[in-house]
Amino acid sequence: MLFDTFNQLGRLSDPWFSTSAGEGAWQVPVNLRRERDRYLLEADLPGADRDSIDVSVDGGWLTIRAERSAESENRDARWLVRERSSQTVVRRLALGQDVDVDAIAANYDDGVLRIELPILAGAQPRRIAVAAGSGQHAVGAASQDAQDGEAAPGKAQPARSLAS
Repeated sequence: MLFDTFNQLGRLSDPWFSTSAGEGAWQVPVNLRRERDRYLLEADLPGADRDSIDVSVDGGWLTIRAERSAESENRDARWLVRERSSQTVVRRLALGQDVDVDAIAANYDDGVLRIELPILAGAQPRRIAVAAGSGQHAVGAASQDAQDGEAAPGKAQPARSLAS
C-alpha cells in the first residue's frame, strides 16, 4: 500500500488549522445505548455554556445545539497563542417511532449532556405465553378445517398463495 504524504498530512492538519465550519469544526462525540424501557444518549460538550444548550425534537429528529465561548477580550494583553475560539455546534439524530417524544429529559453536568429518551409502552418487547394442553387441540382443529378447504362459521378463511 502506498502512502500519499501530502494527502495524509492535509488530513491530519485539517482539525487544527481549519477555520471553516467543515471538518475542523467542533465535533460532538456521542454514545447511545438502550436500557430496558429507554435510550440514553451522552454527548460530550466540554466548555459549552449551559444556557446556550438547546435540545429539540421536530419531525422525528433530535437536534442538539450548543455554543462554546472564548474568554473575554482583554485589550491590554498581547496574545502569544490564541487557539480557543467561540464555536457553535449542531448535531441531529433521527429518532425511531418507538420514542416517547413528550417524555424526553436532558441534563448537563461536567461537560456531558445526558438525554433520556423513553420508549413508548406499546413498543416494548414482550413475551408471549405458550399454553399447553387444551390450546394445542384448538390449533389442531383449525389445521383440520384448513385441510378440508372450508372454514367453520365465524372463523377466518386461511390464507392461500397464488400457487394453491
